[in-house]
Amino acid sequence: MAAKRILLGVTGGIAAYKSAELVRLLKKSGHEVRVVMTRGAEAFVTPLTFQALSGEPVRTSLLDPEAESGMGHIELAKWADQVVIAPASADFIARLAQGMADDLLTTLCCATEAPIAVAPAMNQAMWGNRRTQRNIELLAADAQVTLLGPDQGAQACGDVGPGRMLEPTVLFDLISGATKGPLAGRRVVITAGPTREPIDPVRYISNYSSGKMGYALASAARMAGADVVLVSGPVSIEAPAGVEVRGVTTAQDMLECASGAVDEGCDLFIATAAVADYRPDSCAGDKIKKTDEGMSLSLVRNPDTLAAIAARADAPFTVGFAAETRDVEHYALDKLTRKKLNMIVANDVSTPGLGFNSDSNAVIAFWAQGQEAIGPDTKVAIAQRLMALIGEHLKSKAGAAGAL
Repeated sequence: MAAKRILLGVTGGIAAYKSAELVRLLKKSGHEVRVVMTRGAEAFVTPLTFQALSGEPVRTSLLDPEAESGMGHIELAKWADQVVIAPASADFIARLAQGMADDLLTTLCCATEAPIAVAPAMNQAMWGNRRTQRNIELLAADAQVTLLGPDQGAQACGDVGPGRMLEPTVLFDLISGATKGPLAGRRVVITAGPTREPIDPVRYISNYSSGKMGYALASAARMAGADVVLVSGPVSIEAPAGVEVRGVTTAQDMLECASGAVDEGCDLFIATAAVADYRPDSCAGDKIKKTDEGMSLSLVRNPDTLAAIAARADAPFTVGFAAETRDVEHYALDKLTRKKLNMIVANDVSTPGLGFNSDSNAVIAFWAQGQEAIGPDTKVAIAQRLMALIGEHLKSKAGAAGAL
């Protein structure tokens, strides 16, 4: 990538020390770098550190008497080709999402027309907080903003979970590679929600799926740079920003729509939809009246969308979901093998407060050589971690193919 003028914003958090390495990497590759620090950031790293590494004065004041015309925010906003906020604290993310301009960094973010990359860094509980996630959703819907991370793992406070800032080398690769994330250039098809199998014009067979996990995955895939088609059963959720939603009702609709979307080109197929396994063998033309004490339905098996996509000669990287009430690992691994999937994500829907109709979940991702437990956490946070994990597998698969 040609050298750029990169404005690095550093906010208050222990990860601020890592930003010094990011400046070094950017400068070494030929980029011009200027640093803006918030007051909180100064409590962790001194401005002199960034001045020495960047070779430029560090700005901290909104109305800087040493800046051109005393208006540093306008000067810097026009100067930057790219704005990078690393680390981005929960406080800064909240202020940016609401369009506030109460310090130099938020003000120049309002004034600049340059793309803004945000690398979150905070405690796992703060990252999972619903208010933080609402702010993340607002930024994800902003075409000017790209979210980079967070990663998960051990944190300075001793907790383990999502919220770590991506490592400087990873951020450097994302910035210098001019990518929008680990799935940039990929086309992703995701199924979500329940299906409804009609009994008569007013009744149907369905399940408790809310579609929240699938919609969170679609949003996370879009944030990771993918072109996303979401094949959705009937739900009451607003479409994620930048995602094409194709509505379906029955399992047969789901199969036809998903197959058509894959035909158009697909690198990754994720089946989170809770598709009804059976349907009535016929649908009454009129409402069935209540006449007897009992009623019998004859059911026939529905087509299996996930198995059909995985069995294609041109099958994409295929990820299934398994909602179980017992023997979760056993049933998940059986499904992984039997349907010839690349990965399966399993969860115990009998756990109170997790799974169906909840904003939270806890899952285990299984693949041929390993597994990873994610959560309990919000479905948004789990979706982001899953997308990062899938991105790693896609990259490995592409590397292995290139070596043949």
